Formats: sequence, structure tokens, C-alpha cells
Amino acid sequence: MEKKEWYLEYEIQKNRPGLLGDISSLLGMLSINIVTINGVDEGRRGMLLLARSDEQIVRLELILRTMDTIQMTKLREPKLRDRMAVRHGRYIQRDADDKKTFRFIRDELGLLVDFMAELYKQDGHKLIGIRGLPRVGKTESIVAASVCANKKWLFVSSTLLKQTVRDKLIPDEYNENNLFIIDGVVSTQRASDKHWQLVREIMRMPSIKVIEHPDIFVQNTEYSIDDFDYIIELRHDPDEEITYELMYKNTMFSGSDFGEFDF
Repeated sequence: MEKKEWYLEYEIQKNRPGLLGDISSLLGMLSINIVTINGVDEGRRGMLLLARSDEQIVRLELILRTMDTIQMTKLREPKLRDRMAVRHGRYIQRDADDKKTFRFIRDELGLLVDFMAELYKQDGHKLIGIRGLPRVGKTESIVAASVCANKKWLFVSSTLLKQTVRDKLIPDEYNENNLFIIDGVVSTQRASDKHWQLVREIMRMPSIKVIEHPDIFVQNTEYSIDDFDYIIELRHDPDEEITYELMYKNTMFSGSDFGEFDF
């Protein structure tokens, strides 16, 4: 029988030498393998486990609930956030009211890149929005995650090097495995009918699309924030307010200062 992966998380109630060894021995006696283990929060540990049957997990849960040294907080099939927490030793912050919004600061770029790369590896259509002020690392993170996920990225609109606004793709670029990057501010300010026709064509493709400044994008299209599968917010620090006045100024001057690319 093929082994199934599980995520176990527990909070330490009475920390003592040998506690982790006791839990590891228990898992061994139940023939459950430990894949990865790490601290995921202050006083909490997370484990990725492999078990041959659900029965093993049921027995494990019953035993863990009798232990007074730990309190089991999660025992489930692993979600993406669980895998990231074990890999990086902390949970990705998620909006309390909007569960599809995830928050990062610039010091967490490694975690952000890893998170986005895992999203990119999933098959089929996925619409991802990313909010953040200029020069916080949005575009660079998108591209770095594309490299990690072995995806070819295409700028439909961008200001990474020069202002880029594309009106068409070449035949080889119409590939569902490609990742398409759209800057909502640039597309809004420099939009031509041909450009928006291309954007709508890309939006219909069963591929990964990443929209920088999704709030501006939805203000000028028939799409809404509800159409997005994930919203990522990137800040220099946790208290930074994301506003759009500075973004418009930067985009207006980027064309005259550095030149433009039109396709």
C-alpha cells in the first residue's frame, strides 16, 4: 500500500529532556515515518509524517491525546502552509478575514519565493495578485519563484528594466506552462485596445497569471478581486501602508527616464 503524508503539530506543555525522543519512539512503534521536523512557532513543533494506513494515524491521535507533556494542535493531510512552516520554521501570516491573502515583509523574501514557487508548480489556471510599494521586491520575487518552479516567465506589462507593454505574443509563447506577468498600473496607464485584447486572451488560458497591483487592475477591467485565487502583500515592514499615489508617479516617469519597450 502506498504511504500517505500527514502533518502533525503539537504545543509543548511540559518541556523536558527526551520529549522529542519519546514522540519519535512512539511514531516508530506505530511504523509511522518522520519525513521532516522543525519548530514552527514559539513552543510548537511541526512534523511531516508518512503512514501506510489511516488506522495508524487514528491510533497515534488517541495516544497523543492522553499525554500531558504536549497538546496536539493539528493532525491532518498537509496543506501548503504546513509544508512551508516545517521547511522554514514559521508560519506564513494570513489575513484573519480574507483567508486567500498572505502577508510578507522584505526580510522574508526567501519564504515568499518558496511559497510562490510551490503555487506555480500546481497544474492549471491560477490567478495570483501581489500588492506592494515600488522597489519592495515584487517583480524580482515573481521571477525568482519562476526559476525555482522551472517555469518560463513572460512580461505582458512591466517596469522591471524598461517600461514594457506588449500587444501580441509570438506562437511559441502561447504555452499553458508559461507564466504571464502583468503590471496593473502600467497596463492601465499605457493601455491600448490591442494590449487589453491580449490581456483578456491570456486570462482565458489555463495557465499561471501573476498581476502586480491587482486593485488597480480590477478597477479598469471586468475582473474582480474575487477572481483571484491568492493575494500576496509584500511590505518593507509590517506597519507599512500600501498606497498607489507613489506608484502612479514612478510609472509615469519610468517611461521618460529609461525608455520604453512596445511590441
